[in-house]
Amino acid sequence: MPVLEVRNIEKSFDNTEVLKGINFSLEKGEVLAIIGSSGSGKTTLLRCLNFLERPDCGQILVNDNIIFDAQDKRTQHESEVRKKRLHFGLVFQSFNLFPQYTAKKNVMLAKELLAKEREDYKTNRRQIKKEIEKEAEELLKSVGLQDKMDLYPHQLSGGQQQRVAIARALALNPDILCFDEPTSALDPELTGEVLNVIRLLAKANTTMVIVTHEMQFARDVATKVIFMDEGVVCEEGAPCDVFGNPKKERTKHFLEHYSGN
Repeated sequence: MPVLEVRNIEKSFDNTEVLKGINFSLEKGEVLAIIGSSGSGKTTLLRCLNFLERPDCGQILVNDNIIFDAQDKRTQHESEVRKKRLHFGLVFQSFNLFPQYTAKKNVMLAKELLAKEREDYKTNRRQIKKEIEKEAEELLKSVGLQDKMDLYPHQLSGGQQQRVAIARALALNPDILCFDEPTSALDPELTGEVLNVIRLLAKANTTMVIVTHEMQFARDVATKVIFMDEGVVCEEGAPCDVFGNPKKERTKHFLEHYSGN
């Protein structure tokens, strides 16, 4: 059973069709790399998965449950959407950390807000906060930031900030972790430390969807690759097939440009 299934997702802005019937599925522990030129719809697709945009058509299923159906208004109430966002963690290009909070507080914040909705929060507030803090510390250790927990974003390098963002996305235990070009805002010398964290997550069987222009990284880490062009999936398959023997001319031209093949 797929952990994620996307059926016929369409999205337009004014009169511009950005997504034109996207279909794919992802098994638990798989890593999907989405590649394609700028403007091909990759980021819009991620934003639809995380309900930052509402698809005009189609369905999104997680663990065989329909969590969004463009034809069913019951799946689109804001209260429902808030819950459904918890299935996905999203790491943005530009970190989006809260500058007024330390690294540890940035990781804790979302879980603290959710905890306040628990019936036992007032009674067990101190213990709940202690547990959330411990979990945040473990997550920051897992991304190599055990000595940076009490620093603020402006005191961290870009690579360190992005690793905090990864820990924050993991804090709510999402079913699928999404990355939107996670190294595009980094200097080349900092790119490797973020990619190494993602490699470790892949080894730990974390289900991930990664929009990337890092072709070698996609070859090495992804279990499945999608090439998007002009809002459609032009090619889909294992990395060895998409990179080694692309079927479409548009895919070949893209790979020649970005990979130097």
